Amino acid sequence: KEGASNTNAPHVIKDKVITGCSGGEYGVRCYITAYNIKDGALVWRAYSTGSDQDVLIGDDFNKDNPHYSALSLYQDVNGGNKIGGSFQALPKDQLKFPEKDLGIKTWLKPQARKDGWQNGGGPTWGWYSYDTKLNLMYYGTGNPSTWNPDVRPGDNKWSMTIFARDVDTGMAKWGYQMTPHDEWDYDGMNEIILWDSKGKKLASHFDRNGFGYTFDRTNGSLLVANKMHPFVNWASSVDLKTGTPIKDPKFSTHQDYNALGICPSALGVKDQQPAAFSPKTGMFYVPLNHVCMTYEPVESKYVAGQPWVGSTLTMFPGPDGVMGGFMAWDGLKGKSAWYKKEQFSAWGGALVTSTNLVFYGTLDRWFKAVDANSGKELWKFQVGSGVVGNAITYGHKGKQYVGVLSGIGGWAGVAMNLGLTNATDGLGAAGGYKDLVKYNAAPGGGAMNVFSL
Repeated sequence: KEGASNTNAPHVIKDKVITGCSGGEYGVRCYITAYNIKDGALVWRAYSTGSDQDVLIGDDFNKDNPHYSALSLYQDVNGGNKIGGSFQALPKDQLKFPEKDLGIKTWLKPQARKDGWQNGGGPTWGWYSYDTKLNLMYYGTGNPSTWNPDVRPGDNKWSMTIFARDVDTGMAKWGYQMTPHDEWDYDGMNEIILWDSKGKKLASHFDRNGFGYTFDRTNGSLLVANKMHPFVNWASSVDLKTGTPIKDPKFSTHQDYNALGICPSALGVKDQQPAAFSPKTGMFYVPLNHVCMTYEPVESKYVAGQPWVGSTLTMFPGPDGVMGGFMAWDGLKGKSAWYKKEQFSAWGGALVTSTNLVFYGTLDRWFKAVDANSGKELWKFQVGSGVVGNAITYGHKGKQYVGVLSGIGGWAGVAMNLGLTNATDGLGAAGGYKDLVKYNAAPGGGAMNVFSL
């Protein structure tokens, strides 16, 4: 009835099955849910918006970083929701925290709906991680609804947030909002990779907004927040003291105003394609999109169960003339160790082996192996269709194999598969990826490709 769906893979953690909710483009108020594995009984449900009771936030939430629970991070509490509105970041001593019920208070009037948080999005369709010793699970929430930011002034908590929750109770230990008052559909649900270094328990996340984050996963303290690529322009940096992105008003979006040259596009510098981490090199291996956009929010009436987007987009290659890349990233230093350009987005998940081989796929049908230390290309094979699947490895009878599912699809491939030709079709993908037809047959067929090492 409301347009809610479920596109993530359920996760089994202890005696619970945990699953999420999709519907950020339908005005669904999303949540994450834990069911009893034996009988399917509801154990707990945590919403992305609403009261602290509904979001499962208690008195010890963000105990070590109470500034994450500020009413607003900017001088204009409306979040600069009008042309000329202020996105001047507040210094830490001027933040009002900790505040209660921010999942309601940061949805200010005027709203497209009477209480915007009730149709506030925050989908949870991505990946979940679990620390067995801390008994905490980690996940991200997605975009606020609608894509028109002018009709939902405020920071719009707790959309675009990384949460750490107690698996048994569902109560949130900490939560950090990466993109307050999202204006670009920078869904925050990409994977959170757990790793340890120098005695510290860490978590890293490569967000669609173009920043690579590293946290102390025990309490959420922000250690690193740097641009993954210099073309990111919606914000100049993130203030580590407050966690605030320093926005550039030039790339702010407003109703009936066509904002030009925003980087990255709504696809993000990285979308749902997972990165990989090697304990041997201490590096992350990250597939990238290098796509920019124009973005014009428009008035859109909410109808339950119908798409509620409220924006028109076009997409085009980034300033380096390509649409993708692949890099090795140092999670402690917050910078790239090496970087390779790709003509199109590297939309498949990465794999790194103990022998320092890194595998990834591209939309123009290549499955590649590169050296983990240098990025030097060692091997490639052209499969039958573009790769949006994740590379895997397994053993059988003493031999190691690597596989990947090919078959172009997803946001980048939707226009080609459906024959869409208007530049704004497919939420902008039709124009941005129009040249994919030169490398792929439409519709893209699926095939499992397996190679022995």
